[in-house]
Amino acid sequence: GPITVILAGDSTMAPRNGYGDALCRLLRPGVTCVNLARNGRSTRTFRTDGSWDRVTALLGDREANRTTWVLIQLGHNDQPGKPERSTDLESEYPANLARYVDEVKAAGANAVLVTPLTRRTFKDGVHDNDLKPWADAMRRVALSAQIPLLELNAMSAAMVSGMGQADADTLAMAPAPDPTFDRTHLGAKGSE
Repeated sequence: GPITVILAGDSTMAPRNGYGDALCRLLRPGVTCVNLARNGRSTRTFRTDGSWDRVTALLGDREANRTTWVLIQLGHNDQPGKPERSTDLESEYPANLARYVDEVKAAGANAVLVTPLTRRTFKDGVHDNDLKPWADAMRRVALSAQIPLLELNAMSAAMVSGMGQADADTLAMAPAPDPTFDRTHLGAKGSE
């Protein structure tokens, strides 16, 4: 049957400031790709704000769902700092991910966990992959659930580390010292 890919994630996967739309363009013709990633969402708020309902609304027909793939990338906003979004790394974060996976499986669709895209921050010339503990926790969920994992965190960290800070900064939405410059979100070059 026809293949559908649904992207569920945070701003680094979302339209405009993430890689999701660029990923959709890489899929072969005939594959339907729907980017439902949203800025600022954590594993908690992607559910509580109704974003997950938009994903499950596309999982209507069990038969068709056999060729539906839901790629889930959350973690950036689960990190400490924003109490309404942050989750506990040891308990809440993996439990939230496992629940998403269980619901995709229950609908007869295929869940794929995508480890969080690295931030492009260096300390004393060395890349600081502060999302690695979240990637590690996600990997354990994927192993336990026996589902595929896309190791985006390790791949992007290796790439950014090899580039160095100056080249990595060219992947941003706006050049430094533009006030909107940051080392998390992606411009056109970064998305590609």
